[in-house]
Amino acid sequence: MKERKGDLVSAQGGTVGLVAGVNDWFSRYYHELSILSPAKLPDGPVILACNHTAGVDPLLIQAAVPRLVVWMMAREYYELRLFRALFKALEAIPVDRDGRDMAATRAALRTLKDGRVLGIFPEGRIAPTTEILEFQTGIALMAMKTNAAVVPAYLDGTQRNRETLQSVLRKCQATIAFGNAIHFTKEQCAEQDVVAATEQIRAEILRLQRLCQPRVTR
Repeated sequence: MKERKGDLVSAQGGTVGLVAGVNDWFSRYYHELSILSPAKLPDGPVILACNHTAGVDPLLIQAAVPRLVVWMMAREYYELRLFRALFKALEAIPVDRDGRDMAATRAALRTLKDGRVLGIFPEGRIAPTTEILEFQTGIALMAMKTNAAVVPAYLDGTQRNRETLQSVLRKCQATIAFGNAIHFTKEQCAEQDVVAATEQIRAEILRLQRLCQPRVTR
């Protein structure tokens, strides 16, 4: 079922809808978010794959997306006392950085099998420069196992090189661009297919980076 911003009122007493509305204003006006090419998310399961610039990234991306995004996020951010209740309400998935968090992987697969949108930063960490780091292959494997579409995105702006709270609280100017959905099949699960699919996703985000570059040179 397609979740639109106006319908993000869930069983949590409208918490999600309220947060979505506040975040939309916060990102578009306070952080001057410019959407260079809009998100065209298909119905059903979607993996939203974006480069990682700062701790504020999930807020900026959600403001540009018409469906609720369930984020996979580093456990140390999930456990921040100031935001823990919010992350729980938004059903974020905490992930241990050791790369062996099977509970998080199972939660992510359930999210996709329920036909929802899963947000992933495939670089696995915040990039210190505008260079797109190598991608982890788990994103392609999950897409193949669940028949989820992968929608690539590129984000940049003056939020870079700030600590998490600083990136959220200090004004910035951000630009985002979304690409077309990429589809894979369960028949492509061989190792070489997973590697090729991962590179295909990364190549599309690199293309979006070139599209955004004139807009983020400030």
